[in-house]
Amino acid sequence: MPLPPEKPDPGDCCGGGCVRCVFDVYEDALERYESELTAWRTRHPAASGGADPAA
Repeated sequence: MPLPPEKPDPGDCCGGGCVRCVFDVYEDALERYESELTAWRTRHPAASGGADPAA
């Protein structure tokens, strides 16, 4: 089962308007995680009944 990405703390952003803010990187990683989790659940239907670790 894939692991969710670690959410950055508010202080991790420098506030400088970076093109690739840590929150942008996190959102990309979260989308990848959700896609990988869906694929994993498709391959492991019996294990899908548990709690969602991202919740």
